[in-house]
Amino acid sequence: MGTRKIRPMTPGQRHSTQNDYAEITTDIPEKSLLEPLKRSGGRNNSGKMTMRYIGGGHRRQYRLIDFKRDKAGIPARVVSVEYDPNRTAFIALLNYSDGEKRYILAPVGLKVDQILHSGEKAAPELGNALPLKDIPLGTIIHNIEMRPGQGGKIARSAGSYAQLAAREGKYATLKMPSGETRLILINCIATIGVVSNPDHNKVSLGKAGRTRWVGRRPRVRGVAMNPVDHPMGGGEGRASGGHPRSRKGLLAKGYKTRKKNNTTNKYIIERRKK
Repeated sequence: MGTRKIRPMTPGQRHSTQNDYAEITTDIPEKSLLEPLKRSGGRNNSGKMTMRYIGGGHRRQYRLIDFKRDKAGIPARVVSVEYDPNRTAFIALLNYSDGEKRYILAPVGLKVDQILHSGEKAAPELGNALPLKDIPLGTIIHNIEMRPGQGGKIARSAGSYAQLAAREGKYATLKMPSGETRLILINCIATIGVVSNPDHNKVSLGKAGRTRWVGRRPRVRGVAMNPVDHPMGGGEGRASGGHPRSRKGLLAKGYKTRKKNNTTNKYIIERRKK
């Protein structure tokens, strides 16, 4: 677990860092859990560009991930820990005792041949999935459901986690990755541990070409455009462009976009830190 610096044999390698992939045990994915992944290039069904800066990139196949962990009472053995090109976290292949295979998000410290369980009778140990009502207070968790049976939605990216702070009635209080304190139903399922690959944010692409391999096209600054193309465009020389805003004029850098009458506001105890 960590990053490695590359010998600067070329200018592009001078500032690039790569993941050392020490946890990865195989580079051959499970064929039965692969699906084709169609690319839009940022275009809609009529060919019009609706999202800028998207296009190109290496070909990928989608890995079907089990976010629900609904095979309660059936033990599963960890077969391998693999790289997933579609997400920042690593994934683990589970082989259930009934013969079914599934991918899950791999937590930090997960080992091959480890036995995992899910359901109300599962022990609160690394990689096990169980309802919030059965998890001890203070436990670090990830892949948390927002509604029972929906599948994990919270804390799924590399190195992220939430903490179970309290329980009262039918709600549990969670300290979210953003710093927000929120209520979640105690019947929602969560997985014990921290999501794998916590050093993902330390990786530096180092050159423009690696950014294109990821599928990101060059992004042009608004102040470098003409007035017809962007609200911050135009002016003589290096004009600042006024207040930061989007191409459609929506203010940025501090402007709140959340609806004031959002129905889920009642579940938020403390807003995220600025």
